[in-house]
Amino acid sequence: MKNLSSRTAGFTDSVIRRMTRVSNQYGAVNLSQGFPDFEPPKEILKRLGEVSREDFNQYSITWGAQNLREGIAKKQSHYMGLEIDPNREIVVTCGSTEAMMAAVMTVTDPGDKLIIFSPFYENYGADVILSGAEPIYVPLRPPAFDFDPEELEAAFRQNPKALILCNPSNPSGKVFTREELEIIAKLAEKYDAYVITDEVYEHIVYKPFQHVYFASLPGMRERTISCSSLSKTYSITGWRLGYIIAPEAIAERAKKVHDFLTVGAAAPLQEAAVPGLYFDQRYYDELLALYTHKRDLLLHGLDEIGIVHNVPQGAYYVLLDISKYHFASDLEFCEVLARDVGVGAVPGSSFFREPVNHLIRLHFAKKDETLLEALRRLESMDRKIPVR
Repeated sequence: MKNLSSRTAGFTDSVIRRMTRVSNQYGAVNLSQGFPDFEPPKEILKRLGEVSREDFNQYSITWGAQNLREGIAKKQSHYMGLEIDPNREIVVTCGSTEAMMAAVMTVTDPGDKLIIFSPFYENYGADVILSGAEPIYVPLRPPAFDFDPEELEAAFRQNPKALILCNPSNPSGKVFTREELEIIAKLAEKYDAYVITDEVYEHIVYKPFQHVYFASLPGMRERTISCSSLSKTYSITGWRLGYIIAPEAIAERAKKVHDFLTVGAAAPLQEAAVPGLYFDQRYYDELLALYTHKRDLLLHGLDEIGIVHNVPQGAYYVLLDISKYHFASDLEFCEVLARDVGVGAVPGSSFFREPVNHLIRLHFAKKDETLLEALRRLESMDRKIPVR
């Protein structure tokens, strides 16, 4: 038998999804894979019930139903401060995961280089490898997770085709400042690189921090491919509805890539999601208030227990420092945590290019009672996980 693909030989399964299976195996409170255990907005669920009795059972337009694209254009034009054309600048995808894959494939040829900040969402490395490209990793340094402009320019000197920017960042919760984004913008212009953004947590940014859309910076719209999703904003992670916003020439190419990757997103779910795109500002204010409360609830509980952690500026993740337990493997620590303490987490090493083995990630997109139960169990960490 001939060898299988060499480019995928080094792949493992997703560590994030694996830890959900480990959590289920041991009956742990699953704070690993980032999905809510509460319902989406009632307006979206109501429309879903109606759609099930209507004729949305066949293919939609490949790059997204007309009314969904119009809703995305209206909403994002308002928040991004740009006039977005629903017919020329939007591609609806099967989640932001596909949006990122399509974006990378749209701009790169085999052998091209892409800059990725580390830590990073695990799919980015796989996207680059599957595209035949080569990643250049630039560290974000804890605890602030800021970058060294000179290190970043050294990466740009290697003539990358693009930079991938996750803002707010998964897993660190970092929100890039305008000044940091302007540094990236100047380098992207100087070295003629695209910027592919992952902005799925755009509405989950804690005060006093503010989200700045990279495409809104002067001169950046023409070289930015903005990727996002409805998953986190409307608590519908299982619906797999994402999108790309890009200048017409880039969007046209992305449409073709998307067509051959997945054909199109699920037609009934596209229709059901439309009401959410017309929510007024009150919805987004309430969403932020909800996650601010959940962040404060979890962080206060961790402080009471005495567990060292960072303070996320955005998104809904927190990194815990497990240095004192002296485990050689953070993956093993997470398996012990699920089995013996009953809480599911993700090993931090799955997000870092650097040899980081002392951090684990929890998420707090859960009901209060779920978070309180997780905290109750975490109180026994020192007793149930002996120092090595």
